[in-house]
Amino acid sequence: MGGLYLVGMGVRGKGWMEINAYSSNERLILRYAAPLFIFDTPYDTLSELLMPFSKLGLSSPLVQAITELGYKTPTPIQEQAIPAILSGKDLIATAQTGTGKTAAFVLPLLEQFSKAAEPLRGKRIRALILVPTRELAVQVEASVAQYAKHTQLTSMAAYGGVDTAPQKERLIEGVDILVATPGRLLDLAHQRALHFDELQVMVLDEADRMVDMGFVDDIHKIIVRLPENRQNLLFTATMTNDVRAIAHAFSDSKMTDMAANISITPHVRAAATIKQWLITVDKDTKSALLSHLITEQAWDQALIFVEKKHSAAKLVAQLEKRGIQADSIHGGRSQAMREKVLDQFKSGELKYLVATGVAARGLDIGELSRVVNYDLPFQPEEYIHRIGRTGRAGASGEAISLVDISDFKNLCAIERRLKNTIERKEVEGFPVKKAVPASNLNHVKKSSR
Repeated sequence: MGGLYLVGMGVRGKGWMEINAYSSNERLILRYAAPLFIFDTPYDTLSELLMPFSKLGLSSPLVQAITELGYKTPTPIQEQAIPAILSGKDLIATAQTGTGKTAAFVLPLLEQFSKAAEPLRGKRIRALILVPTRELAVQVEASVAQYAKHTQLTSMAAYGGVDTAPQKERLIEGVDILVATPGRLLDLAHQRALHFDELQVMVLDEADRMVDMGFVDDIHKIIVRLPENRQNLLFTATMTNDVRAIAHAFSDSKMTDMAANISITPHVRAAATIKQWLITVDKDTKSALLSHLITEQAWDQALIFVEKKHSAAKLVAQLEKRGIQADSIHGGRSQAMREKVLDQFKSGELKYLVATGVAARGLDIGELSRVVNYDLPFQPEEYIHRIGRTGRAGASGEAISLVDISDFKNLCAIERRLKNTIERKEVEGFPVKKAVPASNLNHVKKSSR
């Protein structure tokens, strides 16, 4: 790895030497290729000092579109990724959801393709954006369409759980950017509904979630179908060994230069508008406690997270036995049913939605007053993603976690990440037989001492 570079910015009157010691609530680390850049500027302040989009090599139709969407200055991932992608480099980027990563790869693709001299042939695509879930496919394609509104470029989303016929018909004339889930993409390829010989760029979005959902084999099946002379872009929230293995195969093309690496690691905080609290409980009384909270506190709405899809169906059944109407979304349900349930929840027709962690990323419900962690996630970042579904755009919200003794290690990890303990409350009528120990933010595992 190259040398360490400290980049100072004048913040609130501080100079170069002072800024390197500036203490902020959010520490932002940018890794771009070999150098390591450290900005000790608060994220919001930093964003105000970044260059405008027009300086990143984007043409006026794209700048106009993002300006109309309210974008003012690039986020760190956008500032670093857009020039790298426009230069034709392969890219491996580590960035959390919510950092603006979709625009970071979509905008330079649109810029490149807007200059294409040759028309696109039928059943061909210029770029493939591979995503893990149907919801994300719809969301990313909607973003592509918004950014491309002042161009002639086309896009579509292809995902399972719906009839293939409309998707096959849409591909007949060719599409510039295709956003797809792995299974449906392979189905369309097997049916010869599209060909990859004109593909220029392959994007793998949320690679870590791809691994978690078991798409590794499908990803390799897709990669071998692609032209060797292509640009490769990989985005992931976390860089695990499995993701590194995919990145190695993913970037095994005829690109002559080494892939650029960007790692943006902000110290993510839960919004101050979210009131967090927890209740310790025995596992066998969790569903009864949840039912009690819903009825006694007259919750108007709640998004309830569980870890596994069979747990979602079980919890819905338990709630319904107590007269509480609920429904669930998870990977085992059809796309049509998931969309129907989500629409009912967004409209307020359905008050209580049980979801697996797959729905935590990119799920935008608007004015959601409450999130419940029925099961605590294993990763602290996942906890922050989940509770971030409420308290958005300055609105208030609350996040309630039901914690049993088996969750203690996860709870400690979450609280260390938050740098504070979560308020504990007791509910009368629900005594705890297996007490959850008091939290210790300074606890260090024996192996680390």
